[in-house]
Amino acid sequence: MNRRDMLATTGAAAIGLAGFPLGWTAQADGPKKKVLMFTRSQGFEHSSIKRTGDKLSHAEQILTDLGTKSGFDVTCTKDGRVFVPEEIAKYDVFFFYTTGDLTKEGGDKNPPMPPEGKAALLKAIAGGKGFIGSHCATDTFHSAGDRAANQERDKLDPYIAMIGGEFIRHGAQQKAWMRLVDDKFPGTKELKDFELNEEWYALKNFATDLHVILVQDTTGMKGFDYERPNFPATWARMNDKGRVFYTSMGHREDVWTNKVFQDLVLGALSWTARNVEADITPNLAKVTPKAVELPVKK
Repeated sequence: MNRRDMLATTGAAAIGLAGFPLGWTAQADGPKKKVLMFTRSQGFEHSSIKRTGDKLSHAEQILTDLGTKSGFDVTCTKDGRVFVPEEIAKYDVFFFYTTGDLTKEGGDKNPPMPPEGKAALLKAIAGGKGFIGSHCATDTFHSAGDRAANQERDKLDPYIAMIGGEFIRHGAQQKAWMRLVDDKFPGTKELKDFELNEEWYALKNFATDLHVILVQDTTGMKGFDYERPNFPATWARMNDKGRVFYTSMGHREDVWTNKVFQDLVLGALSWTARNVEADITPNLAKVTPKAVELPVKK
């Protein structure tokens, strides 16, 4: 199979990026860091990553444009056959906006990962590759067991153990507050607490070593899924030698064009690609001490 048949790329579109802090995203010398954005949906396909013909989706186009402006070489694909060691080796960072068991057929009908592709990816991340997950990346490779309960650490799917948390459900889209707990992580320098209309994920199975960046403030949120204490919504962690970043944001198209979200993504790209350092001391127990408490049906 020709690699050109597997991957789709595009040049930069004209979007307003003049205000983004570019100095720490691009390297002054050396080749550009290569990012693979994987958007296959074996489960539900979000509108943000739905393509029309050969045209990149909304989210794919924005990440490609951000990369072009900021010194990253972004390639987008929905073809799981790229996950073989010789292809994985070509990339520095993997950006997932995915759903379901990516080694299985179905969903958007794009080719799945080969059976060994998942293990090859996780091995590469543990060996030092970067990983970024947005929104439904935690609705991917679910752990066995009760969906509404936390699982023991040794029972987690290895992908979930890597990303650091797992999707349970979501309620209706609504405005909710994100509470900033780290204003030094790349992309958060000018950030403060903010309110955003989004499809907010309820999450579980948090890795104990999470460095939480944004907290989901559940106060006043509508719906059973949010009848729980505050919990992590954006975080960073180390997976052995690999740098991992996740944010629950990214469902809505207007979130992808929001400067707050784009700054966070650029910061994540910079950190996971090792263009910049950050203090990611675990703080889960300090900033979200009751994160493991889940809603109880009455």
